[in-house]
Amino acid sequence: MKTKVDQLANAIRFLSIDAVQKANSGHPGMPMGMADVATVLFKFHLRFNPKNPSWINRDRFILSAGHGSMLLYSLLYLTGYEKVKLEDIKNFRQLNSICAGHPEYVFNSGIETTTGPLGQGLANSVGLAIASEIYKKKFGSKIINNKTYVIASDGDLMEGISHESMSLAGHLKLKDLIVFFDNNKISIDGSTSLSVSDNYKKRFQSYGWNFIEINGHNEKQIDNAIKKAHKSKKPTLISCKTIIGYGSPNKSGKSSSHGAPLGEDEIKLVRKKLKWPHRPFEIPNEIIQEWRQIGAKGEILEKKWLDELNKSKSEIKEKFNYFNNTLIKDKLNDLINSEKEKYFKDKPEMATRQCSMKVIEALNNLMPNLIGGSADLSGSNNTKTSNSIILNSKNYGGNYIHYGVREHGMAAAMNGIALYHNLIPYGGTFLIFSDYCKPSIRLSALMGLRVIYIFSHDSIGLGEDGPTHQPIEHLSSLRAIPNLNVFRPADINETLECWEASLNNDKGPSAIILSRQKLNYLSKIPDKKNKCMMGAYEVNITSHDNKVTILASGSEVDLALSTQEVLKDSGIESKVVSVPCHELFDQQSEDYKNKILEKNNLLVALEAGSMSSWFKYLKKDDLAIGIDEFGKSAPYKEIYEEMNLTSSKIASKIQNKLRK
Repeated sequence: MKTKVDQLANAIRFLSIDAVQKANSGHPGMPMGMADVATVLFKFHLRFNPKNPSWINRDRFILSAGHGSMLLYSLLYLTGYEKVKLEDIKNFRQLNSICAGHPEYVFNSGIETTTGPLGQGLANSVGLAIASEIYKKKFGSKIINNKTYVIASDGDLMEGISHESMSLAGHLKLKDLIVFFDNNKISIDGSTSLSVSDNYKKRFQSYGWNFIEINGHNEKQIDNAIKKAHKSKKPTLISCKTIIGYGSPNKSGKSSSHGAPLGEDEIKLVRKKLKWPHRPFEIPNEIIQEWRQIGAKGEILEKKWLDELNKSKSEIKEKFNYFNNTLIKDKLNDLINSEKEKYFKDKPEMATRQCSMKVIEALNNLMPNLIGGSADLSGSNNTKTSNSIILNSKNYGGNYIHYGVREHGMAAAMNGIALYHNLIPYGGTFLIFSDYCKPSIRLSALMGLRVIYIFSHDSIGLGEDGPTHQPIEHLSSLRAIPNLNVFRPADINETLECWEASLNNDKGPSAIILSRQKLNYLSKIPDKKNKCMMGAYEVNITSHDNKVTILASGSEVDLALSTQEVLKDSGIESKVVSVPCHELFDQQSEDYKNKILEKNNLLVALEAGSMSSWFKYLKKDDLAIGIDEFGKSAPYKEIYEEMNLTSSKIASKIQNKLRK
């Protein structure tokens, strides 16, 4: 005899209640309220295989309301995912348990993305849905037909990122994106009426979404709403009217069940009310077996899918295998070196944003899995090239997305694209607007995703747009993020090398920081070695008996070289070191770092921005020459003069320091 949905749902409720109580920390109310929706979804609709959590055509299930993490962990344990065991649930929120306080992405675990910062999972789901459409276009709907399901809370929809991402999803007509809104009208402070009076129906309809309202505790309504969503030609939001803390006599429907354990006395009352006479963490055999059968259906589904793939035309199979292959480093290296040779002949003077465009243009011919875009700054970031094909609702076969003025949404969507399967997203905006991307960049780094952020207009060198657009603290801020490689190339050669390093890094994201103004070509000899992979290298030495080492990145390398000439005329020998990536330099051997830095020299760090990220390389009496105030609106050469960033003024500071 089949177990009723409410009893299957109660298994989720009580695992969640017991785990939060044991940890004395967590959010029991949301899993209690959404257990019925999750049960109907997993039992009747979701395609997944716990034996192969990375099956490419699985449906994606995103718990954007990450505070309700025990809902996800309960589902993964109950359906038979190997990486989430009962012991892990008993150790919820404890050191080294996969059942962390908020879901943290673990490859091949069933946890599809890291959520918790509200709105992020919702925005990730847009990227996942875009990626699904890209794959479907390439291989056909018989091979790729998965859906993306999301559970989102009131808080997710309050966050500004939800507007950006939901608007983009509606514009792109991502019909296989289905969001369950846990409409329980409760937030931490109390009733949502304290802060929100949105008309959600009108809001989502204005985005171009379907909007369905249901009772989130009614099995038939939940099931019918999902079936309707499957037939839609638009993304769908299912507003589920639920009771937070469902089953709790004294705390259901109240904020007291939101972010704290229910307490032993209340849990006894919940057990009595929901007719669950079992001990903590005890699931009756018939219930656990039925949940395992729900999970076991995935093996059959994946086998049928494999049969379909094997029956497909040979060119589809070959294309599928190539597209899903890992990055071929040798081919990439050959391309980078041939481009280096080409530019060595011409020695072009170019802004590094233009250099980056040339690199992308070459990469597009090699890498069909490179997916670009920009937040309405394609012509300024130079992210769109002559061989970019626009991806839109009429053509998911493109490789370039117009994200619109949506930096928050773009960055989070790129995380979703990277999470899907072997796609490499890059997206551009001005460096000053990296602040809008910061929460998503941090999550890219936390998850170890290969996402490439293109930030142009990297300093006061952008000139007339003025201090509102001139980044000062942003390089230091980005360099402070763990597991993010921040590259600032100085010419076309370094730009090629920084792109190669970013593409070869499958352990985390990269930010490539680019100039608006033209920069001189640096290389004196053609060199096949990727020097940027070392993080720092010697560009020019006037004498091996030098006493000064000038460290710089990006446009300031050129400034360092002109300063070196002034010093030479004054009889001072020096060495200029380009430092395109602090993070990679910090990983080098002590011998290499000592060779570059030469502690007996006067070290001079030079950058047109905050110097806080450079002090780790400097001794007490060394020089840090940068900017600790906001810029000004004027032609960029005038601003450099105003900020004392000229070769003569810098050389004078060095000379004064040497005299002391």
